[in-house]
Amino acid sequence: MKAMVLEAQAAIGSSPLRLSDVPDPEPAPHEVRLKVRCCAICRTDLHVIEGDLSPQRLPLIPGHQVVGIVDRVGVACTQLTVGTRVGVAWLRHTCGTCAQCRAGRENLCDSARFTGYHADGGYAEYAVVPEAFAYEIPQAISDRDAAPLLCAGIIGYRALKRSEADSAGNLGLFGFGSSAHVVIQIARHRGMRVFVISRGEAHQALARRMGAEWAGSDAAHLPEKLDSAILFAPAGHLVPTALESLNKGGTLALAGIYLSQVPPLDYERHLFYERNLRSVTANTRQDGRELLAEAARIPIRPQTTAYALNEANRALQDLKNDRINGSGILMAD
Repeated sequence: MKAMVLEAQAAIGSSPLRLSDVPDPEPAPHEVRLKVRCCAICRTDLHVIEGDLSPQRLPLIPGHQVVGIVDRVGVACTQLTVGTRVGVAWLRHTCGTCAQCRAGRENLCDSARFTGYHADGGYAEYAVVPEAFAYEIPQAISDRDAAPLLCAGIIGYRALKRSEADSAGNLGLFGFGSSAHVVIQIARHRGMRVFVISRGEAHQALARRMGAEWAGSDAAHLPEKLDSAILFAPAGHLVPTALESLNKGGTLALAGIYLSQVPPLDYERHLFYERNLRSVTANTRQDGRELLAEAARIPIRPQTTAYALNEANRALQDLKNDRINGSGILMAD
């Protein structure tokens, strides 16, 4: 099969992914194989490729927002059949027996393994995934709309939960990339007022078109304090700014898998009055199921830009340089 393969971590500007012919993967007893229709790109892919995250497997096929059709099932599979449309997300394995898994917090399992990091992902013509970690895609959601939901959407959904956002309150989004442009659709559907802080004028314009009450580049110009906020940008220097923008009792959720250094916090200025600071770590499968169901009901319609599989380097370069409004999608031939 054709796949975009990472041999060694390097800056995306050097185009480190190589289009290669590799053997078709075969599913293990409890795995299914899918013929990939599309795979969304993600800032986490950049962190894996560029070395912000330590290497777990090289060579590696990145990609963890995969949509495809099951074309082969392992001998021990009991739920999925050939022809089923499924999605593959970041989380692909947990132990199922530790205290975290038993408590419904499988995203915190010490044995968790991730697609496009510990195992090959979806920048390819075929991909395999454990049957228990594949998501059936609701018929109401197209392939191209479903792909960004499988990480950007799920992580945004969990971050929204962690921010304790309420339909009667307002929500601030710091950064307006793929995840935020999904979250704003959920938040607006639930009746929240949304305020967006983004350095990109095009991103600000998109936020306004999607229902943001205010969008600007500087949180100091916010017209009012925020009840909840989510930091999507991997910029630790924004944490004090976001905390200072909260109302008393407000909560800031940090949505990224990677964040640059956070500067010192002043207790009275940033945390007093019961302001909360909460991290987000991956997702549970329940998060994914809930998000896909809500996405079908709303319905969520991500804004997407399509690229061919062999254009993965260019797509990720565009992502890094904020040239994509919404989500970039690698489409199958």
